Amino acid sequence: MQAIREKLHDMSEMRKAKAEAKAEEKVEKDIAKARMGIAHEVRMAKEAEAEMDLHAAKAGELLQKERGMHAPESQNRPNASNS
Repeated sequence: MQAIREKLHDMSEMRKAKAEAKAEEKVEKDIAKARMGIAHEVRMAKEAEAEMDLHAAKAGELLQKERGMHAPESQNRPNASNS
């Protein structure tokens, strides 16, 4: 009878250990999933920042081009600086 009780106790302990291991695994998977989500958002932010830098550079180039196109007109007109 004692052997049966020990066997049942061992089985119960094994179930508890398996349940704890499964719960720990779930937590680790959730943490990994969260890290992947964070990494994705960081990548998206870096891409957006690079795209904004590109747009800002292009806007700067267009501004310089426009200034270059209009600068000779104001320099060629007499009294352009007085008006």
